[in-house]
Amino acid sequence: MFLIPPKRVTTTDGSFTFPTPARIATIHSDDRIPVLQLVGDLSRLECGPRATQATRDAEILFTRKRSVRHPQGYVLTISPKRIEIASSTATGAYYATQTLRELIAANGRTLPCMTITDEPDLTRRGYYLDCSRGKVPTVATVTELVERLARWKINELELYVENVFTFSRHPEIGVGFSPFSPEDILTIQEHCAEHHVDFVPSLTSLGHFEKILMLPGYEELGELPGFHDVPGGTTLNPVDPRSIELVADMYAEFLPLFTADDFNACGDEPWELGQGRSKAKADEVGLGTVYLDFILELRRLSVQHGKRMNLWGDIVLKHPEIIPELPPELVLLNWEYTPNGERIVRNGEFVEAGLPLVCCPGTHGWQSHGTRLRTSMNNIHGFAGVAVESGAEGLLNTDWGDWGHRNTLGVSMHAAAYGGACSWNHAGAPLPDGDEFLAAYALHSYADSSGVLVPVVKTIGDDEYGSWAYHALIESLVAPEGFGDGFSKARPVIDSVGIDEPTLRSKIEAADALAANGAWEAAGMAIDNERRAYERRAFERTTIEEYALSNLMNRAAARRVLLARELRGGDRVAPQELTAHRDELDEIRERFSALWLRRSRPSRLVDSLAGLERAMRETEELGA
Repeated sequence: MFLIPPKRVTTTDGSFTFPTPARIATIHSDDRIPVLQLVGDLSRLECGPRATQATRDAEILFTRKRSVRHPQGYVLTISPKRIEIASSTATGAYYATQTLRELIAANGRTLPCMTITDEPDLTRRGYYLDCSRGKVPTVATVTELVERLARWKINELELYVENVFTFSRHPEIGVGFSPFSPEDILTIQEHCAEHHVDFVPSLTSLGHFEKILMLPGYEELGELPGFHDVPGGTTLNPVDPRSIELVADMYAEFLPLFTADDFNACGDEPWELGQGRSKAKADEVGLGTVYLDFILELRRLSVQHGKRMNLWGDIVLKHPEIIPELPPELVLLNWEYTPNGERIVRNGEFVEAGLPLVCCPGTHGWQSHGTRLRTSMNNIHGFAGVAVESGAEGLLNTDWGDWGHRNTLGVSMHAAAYGGACSWNHAGAPLPDGDEFLAAYALHSYADSSGVLVPVVKTIGDDEYGSWAYHALIESLVAPEGFGDGFSKARPVIDSVGIDEPTLRSKIEAADALAANGAWEAAGMAIDNERRAYERRAFERTTIEEYALSNLMNRAAARRVLLARELRGGDRVAPQELTAHRDELDEIRERFSALWLRRSRPSRLVDSLAGLERAMRETEELGA
């Protein structure tokens, strides 16, 4: 059972059994990491693995062959006497090793003989992590994440940065948000390079600028001050020359840290564009032209730093008249999170223009406690198919953190892995509506051969929770008012939840059953029994705790909707019910805080806790 399905597998008679000692041979120094990975996996099988440069009698042999034409491709041959990994590059050897590790995980010490000839559908296979909606991961978390992404043959990582970088020319930016330092970026980049992952910079450059525009002295650069109750609004004024000067300062400090050729300048969702300080210019030349002129300035700065600019494609599709004016090397990032949504259908407009293209679905972890599982899988699978058919450069799977980033990293990993499978071999990836991929994910990520985690992921990822559960958890019980602080405040949703009482109660029962069936303990024991020497298994241990927290938050949100309906309808709620719910929220607060601090930096935790604590106080007062 493969998690990332290879292209061509030809089985042959016989089997290969790892002896003791199992010798792993390569003469190439850049095979160091995959050799260490195999040493770790084979140590678990008590094979006494040894790394050597003596290739003649080795049981696992790395070779370089020009006949393997794709730079990321490989041929993995398992015969009764030897395993040979042939590739033309170290990258191909790395990916061959990941496939071999999957075979070891599924079969143990004895492997069936076969030849695997493999290469990816898409050159770029990316994962995009939001670090700017409150939750900034530690460097250790990012490096652990990189190892898992690379194992899934994902070869690009982007961290979304609005204000979470220490700009020495603008030291006010990022204060209180636990920003990355230049040293952090370089450390992550070094780890990415070891695992054949391109660390591509991503920096907001027009819209989503609110955390900078709210600062004294910067709000005057906003297009429409006061928009969304932010002092400077959310969008730079594109016709003020000081805007591009600020962006130039930011680029000058940020971009030289990265060795990747590409750079994501974002450019999406400038909601106020043409409505405020640039309105006169927009009325004169057209809104699309105002946008294009600013994008061309961003592109000029990108080229100065040796980068090929990438750009989210939503505004370009709103103004298709500017497509012929775009530079031919500009990479359009066409994002769409609704399966078969409008921008997916319009993908051909970029293809027909001959522009480089990356298709961008999402994990659907944002505004969710456990992802909208089937929606995410259909989004990823469908858009990956479009990417392959249209000749796109790649797939960039986005993982956002809107409204305070209360969603956890671990629960998005299933969708991240599915993005790896669909972008490597779309035709071979399991279809999104079955459980085949879920079972493979449980096996390869958690050593769960019994499938105990499959119902966990499915129950927590119940699409019916949508985004309402995320917001209802911290909405007032008595009025349509969202609790929280700043960018983490919830929006009122309870009155619009269209799920009836019996269904909500069935979801609470399902969550209770999940918490009681021992799935967390069983999964934890499987992880502990793995004892892999190379990978740090604490990442998966933490994910199991995040699943448990997500289950608890979904359950509490459903209960909160039921309580709110009673109270807003004028009914009396028994004090013991409110006390039980208050205790439930307190448990969430404690678990949430601990898990946030285990993976992420501390600064904006207080914002998310503010909503939970206010919900607790209100519930306590109502029960008094």
